[in-house]
Amino acid sequence: MQDGLPTSFNSTKVMISPPRVPTNSSILIISPVKDEAQYLQRTVDSLVAQTHGISTWIIVNDGSKDDTGAIADQAASSHSWIHVLHRPSGTQRRVGPGVIEAFYAGLELADIDTYDFICKLDGDLEFGDRYFANLMERFALDPRLGTASGKAFVPVNGRYVYERTGDCFSHGVAKLYRRECFQQIGGFVREVMWDGIDCHRCRMMGWKAESYSDPELSIRHLRQMGSSHRSVYHGRRRWGRGQYFMGTHPLYMLGITGYRMMERPWVLGGLNILIGYCQAWMRGERQYDDQEFRRYLHQWQFKELQTRLFRSTR
Repeated sequence: MQDGLPTSFNSTKVMISPPRVPTNSSILIISPVKDEAQYLQRTVDSLVAQTHGISTWIIVNDGSKDDTGAIADQAASSHSWIHVLHRPSGTQRRVGPGVIEAFYAGLELADIDTYDFICKLDGDLEFGDRYFANLMERFALDPRLGTASGKAFVPVNGRYVYERTGDCFSHGVAKLYRRECFQQIGGFVREVMWDGIDCHRCRMMGWKAESYSDPELSIRHLRQMGSSHRSVYHGRRRWGRGQYFMGTHPLYMLGITGYRMMERPWVLGGLNILIGYCQAWMRGERQYDDQEFRRYLHQWQFKELQTRLFRSTR
């Protein structure tokens, strides 16, 4: 218990506010987790070790069938700033919209206006003890920095390999947001590609989105992105459908395909992204209904294509 608050929640809605920390910016972390028993303790250990104290961490156990809930409850019983929300079991893993629904279930327990920063953090990560301190320093230096993260590395054949992410995007596994920016962009869209739409909306509204290649900000993503549901190839096709939903221009989609063919899983990864995009287009699937956003996105994508073409011909 902390100030009469339980560390674990089921159906009772309780508002959580951060403790008074006069010298530190307050950080609210929300982690949607499902069947993460193999990895969650390593994420717990990483957060407990942070030199910049975390104000509140809400772990949303989204109906796990393994020991995820027990690991989360043990962490909450040991640390007063960790809280757990248990959601009903029986739901299928739904990467994208399901993750964001779980995130918002956790966010409903907190008074967001009492925090300086909001973080969506996966439960299968490991990082150094100055991860959040480093990011806080960067936010303090740049008042227009809206969202930021480090770079992620995934396990391949016994070693960690860089998981390529553009410098102008915060990584979806560990998005830290200035609270004002998060509120201004309207938070996360509850669809696949939520973690691309948010960064573009940041730029539309005059904020910056960044990820940094800094050893202190290295994130060990303990399993490869897109592999948590069915297979990596299924995840790549889902990624392509997400690009279609976001409104990515076909020419830029071809650029993405070529770029992602040059990483694991070689060639087939990029092709499966294109297949997912084409399948969504042929089915006439729904797209993100914001024409102003679509115009901005295409302008940004054409500028990126021109910049990359110029670099390749120098």
